[in-house]
Amino acid sequence: MSIKITEIFYSIQGESKTVGLPTVFVRLTGCPMRCTYCDTAYAFHGGTKFEIEEILDEVGRYRTKHVTVTGGEPLAQPECIDLLTQLCDKGYSVSIETGGAMDIAEVDPRVYVVLDIKTPESGEEPNNKYHNLDAIKPSDALKFVICNEDDYRWAKEILAQRELDTLAEVFFSPSADQLNPTQLADWIIRDQLPVRLQLQMHKVLWDDEAGR
Repeated sequence: MSIKITEIFYSIQGESKTVGLPTVFVRLTGCPMRCTYCDTAYAFHGGTKFEIEEILDEVGRYRTKHVTVTGGEPLAQPECIDLLTQLCDKGYSVSIETGGAMDIAEVDPRVYVVLDIKTPESGEEPNNKYHNLDAIKPSDALKFVICNEDDYRWAKEILAQRELDTLAEVFFSPSADQLNPTQLADWIIRDQLPVRLQLQMHKVLWDDEAGR
């Protein structure tokens, strides 16, 4: 069983609850969405086919138990489901970063799911599949990338309407170069939102657009 891979690399996790941990990133090729702020457009096309065993061998070169499967949109390739399960079977602590336009129901329950909820300014808000919330576990995470104050108001409304903080931990992240993180922090404090402010540590460390 083969999967098209853009890159496999070892770095510091810059986001979510495992921020700061040395992690192997497996970046799958392809994405059905075109978010306005995307910083991994190079993963839309190309890539190299790997058998799952080859991926496991490459991941095994690094002395860490943390693996993040990302993209692009990793779930755009159905074989990703098998990859996630086999990584879990190997004893890894596995997370997946998914954009919310693909069904997550078949993702192995051992996987830590980071599910984006796309805001209007992303250009992909109509593609949010809210039925995915039925498959979210308390140990998972919901993420909003906030581009401006209109996005913030929209996200705040969705947060309240759907009581998202009762489902999983919720992250609000400022879109790089679009929203000052201090401004987002001020709004969160003013409105006393039950969310966590998320900055992208890898961009602070390496001023890196791609994640390492």
